[in-house]
Amino acid sequence: MLLKFDPYGIYCPQADVYIDPWRPVKNAIITHAHADHAKWGNQHYLTHKKSVPILRLRLGQNIDVEGIEYGEERVMNGVKISLHPAGHIVGSAQVRLEYKGEIWVASGDYKLQLDHVSTPFEPIRCHHFVTESTFGLPVYRFPDAAETHADINSWWSKNKEEGKTSIIIGYALGKAQRIIKHLDTNIGDIYTHGAVDNLNKILIEDGLDLPPTTRVEGEKNKALFKGNIVVAPPSALGTPWLKRFDSYSVGICSGWMQLRGTRRRKSADRGFVLSDHADWDGLNTAIKETGAENVYVTHGYKSVFAKWLREELKINAVEVDTLYEGESLNETEGKDKDDETQVHNEEVR
Repeated sequence: MLLKFDPYGIYCPQADVYIDPWRPVKNAIITHAHADHAKWGNQHYLTHKKSVPILRLRLGQNIDVEGIEYGEERVMNGVKISLHPAGHIVGSAQVRLEYKGEIWVASGDYKLQLDHVSTPFEPIRCHHFVTESTFGLPVYRFPDAAETHADINSWWSKNKEEGKTSIIIGYALGKAQRIIKHLDTNIGDIYTHGAVDNLNKILIEDGLDLPPTTRVEGEKNKALFKGNIVVAPPSALGTPWLKRFDSYSVGICSGWMQLRGTRRRKSADRGFVLSDHADWDGLNTAIKETGAENVYVTHGYKSVFAKWLREELKINAVEVDTLYEGESLNETEGKDKDDETQVHNEEVR
């Protein structure tokens, strides 16, 4: 096997390189900059060029990292390696490896839904495909993104009429930029939590086009935010940081909002179905388009999804244990380190 799964991550022995290792290794290929896929401590990192500044922010400015373009090839001990768009977040990539005619693709996290922020997913023909299954149940069939963005803007407009501040929750990296990209600035002004603002600045400097936003600092005038919208990470929920706002309504963006009970458990006023992962139909479409005969299912509903692939699509699918988290609303999981640090800093100011 060209790839194997060991206690350090997804390993290619022939090239002596790991993909998204969860323990420090010599050579690491990083599919994207979310904390569960990009860990500190590796000697050398290879990633898409748009992930480089984010990795430096999160892992340290002095890390040894090389950024390459989509489709640009590297050869490691005879193994041809290239990165291809995953559509998950800015800079997200699938890793294609070819050796002696055998082709593997490790997809990382991906989605097929267009977001107008990340480079759209590109199906890669292969013999072996490593897939996530975060939303690998038939119940997860997401609505058209344009409808969701329209719902968010309507909610914001209604809150403004009622004199409320709208607080919209989404991951600082990926989800937040997607939300901001589609907000209607005719309604009001956009404010951002510090963790979101830190990432926005880097991504805008690297060429991402976003509407203007203002960082939430230590403002004492709560009326400043009334009628406007604040974009914040999940780690801000339930913290003193929210006390700087007066009358407000909280909306959460996540694929888990497909189930109403999730919104109730998180005490949100509104839930918006918006995910940076593939839904049930997206997962099936992606796998079919690869033409892969062998599929390795990592995080998510892997048992159910692997069984479906075997029984319904007649694909040789197996479950693989990894430490990837996918999309989480659990306050003890899935939080980005810089989100936690920024929330703490904001609280003690």
